[in-house]
Amino acid sequence: MLLQIRGIISTISFLDIIDIVIVAYFLYKLYIMISGTRAVALLKGLVVLLLATLISKWLELNVINWLLQKTMTVVLVALPVVFQPELRRALEHLGRGRFFHNSAQLNAEEKATLFDELGRTVTDLSKNKIGALMVLERETGLNDYIETGIKVDGLVSSEFLINIFIPNTPLHDGAVVIRGNRVQAAGCLLPLSDDRSLNKELGTRHRAAIGISEQTDAVVIVVSEETGIISLARGGRLHRYMDAEKLKEHLAPLFIAKTSSLSDLFSWRPS
Repeated sequence: MLLQIRGIISTISFLDIIDIVIVAYFLYKLYIMISGTRAVALLKGLVVLLLATLISKWLELNVINWLLQKTMTVVLVALPVVFQPELRRALEHLGRGRFFHNSAQLNAEEKATLFDELGRTVTDLSKNKIGALMVLERETGLNDYIETGIKVDGLVSSEFLINIFIPNTPLHDGAVVIRGNRVQAAGCLLPLSDDRSLNKELGTRHRAAIGISEQTDAVVIVVSEETGIISLARGGRLHRYMDAEKLKEHLAPLFIAKTSSLSDLFSWRPS
């Protein structure tokens, strides 16, 4: 065994090492890039489908295996269409010499400060009946939506957020996307919910908040321009009549520090 290992090592040249390092580097950058989009969820589904195909073949479940193989063929053909936004963005950033980065993780003190600033913000906005829509990124990256707005990259503060949502300003009607404790972009466009059971009194802001929470695990804070009511959207559900303290109580357990590793790509987490 030792002789075989030595024999293999002796066949590896310096160019082979460079080749492996370059491939590993680009695979790592590819992971970093898709971890900032909804492509991760699609990739998880593809992995599950592949595992099911292999297991059915091992157990000699011929009919199931045939169906899964045909499904895999269709999926592979459809991949360029499904991942079109990610592929386009990857080529754009490759041409610019830039790559996406991971979401910032906050320590306990930074999270407490963030929640305090958000609490102050919604209290002032509600008091003055200023409409607002704030999206807090969690596991699922929101780069798709960040690119629809104006890049900001500013530290979250009550004064800063209130200034963004002042009526009759260019960014007033759009959404703010927050990653970590920084505002990534303002004036962002969000998908509207198609849920026909929603209260007819809910406006575009609330439907956008529910829509993005249906498609991602983001938490969305909404302040009604008509009533000043503070709401929180999560998992396609809207929790209304919040105040600063209730908001902090809901947010705290949702933003628990986590470690980031390659295994996260294949780990399931409930939203």
